[in-house]
Amino acid sequence: MYREFLTPDDEDVYEAIGEWPDSDESGARILTLQDNSGQSITFSYDALARSVRIHWVNDQGVEMLDFFRESATRLSFTSGKSAKHISVDFHMGECAGTTEIQLSPRLSVRDRLLFQ
Repeated sequence: MYREFLTPDDEDVYEAIGEWPDSDESGARILTLQDNSGQSITFSYDALARSVRIHWVNDQGVEMLDFFRESATRLSFTSGKSAKHISVDFHMGECAGTTEIQLSPRLSVRDRLLFQ
C-alpha cells in the first residue's frame, strides 16, 4: 500500500534547526550540519522517492555512517533549549520504524525497524 511521505516546508525546517535546505539536480532536499566537535552529517530527503540518506563524517574526515532507506512516511524537525533532532518514520509492508538523528549538542543516530 502506498503511503505519502509527509515533509515540512523549508521555512519550518529553518525555524526548527536554523538551517535552510538546499536541493540537488533531482529535487531532493539536502542539509549539511555540524556539531560542536566538528563532526558533520549530510541529511538528504526526497519526498517523491520517499527516501532519506544520512552521511556522517567525524571530525577527522572518517566516514562513520552511510545510511539510505526508502519507504519514509513522515519527517519532522524539533528543537529544544539544548538539542536539535530530526525524526523519520518508515512503513515497509510488515515492518515499521523510526530513525532519530540528534544534531546538537553531539551527533548521534538511532534506528529501529521492527515487524508489526
